[in-house]
Amino acid sequence: MMVQIPQVLTPEQVAHCRRVFDAADWVDGKVTAGHQSAKAKQNLQLPEESPAARELSDLVLQALERNPLFISAVLPQQIFPPLFNRYDSAMKFDSHVDNAIRSSNLLRQRLRTDVSATLFLSEPDSYDGGELVVEDTYGSHAVKLAAGDMIVYPSSSLHHVMPVTRGSRLASFFWVQSMIRDTGQRALLFDLDMSIGQLTRDHPDHPSIIMLTGCYHNLLRQWAEV
Repeated sequence: MMVQIPQVLTPEQVAHCRRVFDAADWVDGKVTAGHQSAKAKQNLQLPEESPAARELSDLVLQALERNPLFISAVLPQQIFPPLFNRYDSAMKFDSHVDNAIRSSNLLRQRLRTDVSATLFLSEPDSYDGGELVVEDTYGSHAVKLAAGDMIVYPSSSLHHVMPVTRGSRLASFFWVQSMIRDTGQRALLFDLDMSIGQLTRDHPDHPSIIMLTGCYHNLLRQWAEV
């Protein structure tokens, strides 16, 4: 299940990120790659424990906590501290699957990667190439969003970043351990939650809302790992 989440960050927050990026020191992105991914990865990254990365990571986390669409789609139990990367001309990330388990020095514990997220921080007309391409049973999906918008998708998906041919592609990326491990169950809960919301807007006094909301929470109670 891929879900686009618009306006996670405001234009002012995106501009702040760009100012921090301009003054930051970048390192080889292979520092967070697994053995196999390191062979495919060509990009730059803010060091995870640098002041710049930690400031912007907190900014993104606070925005995620206020975003109901993100909460509904992901049902987060634990979020890996957001990281930040840059793809300059000719940089890319070939096809790979994200590591199943990630360790964070900031969290001081391991996290199971159920959901992957990319938060775009460059406007799409400021660079050529750089599309995130995610593969699923319905084919390949190329994603290139407005600055401040985010895509979330199952971490089990094969995906890659197309070569950048002009400009620089800036983004935040991170992983989430969901309360709902199973992708299919998570998708069903998301669809149900979206349907309840639409029914509430269209028919706020409809008696089915109470019953459907009960079904949602009883399924969540049955499936959740907390």
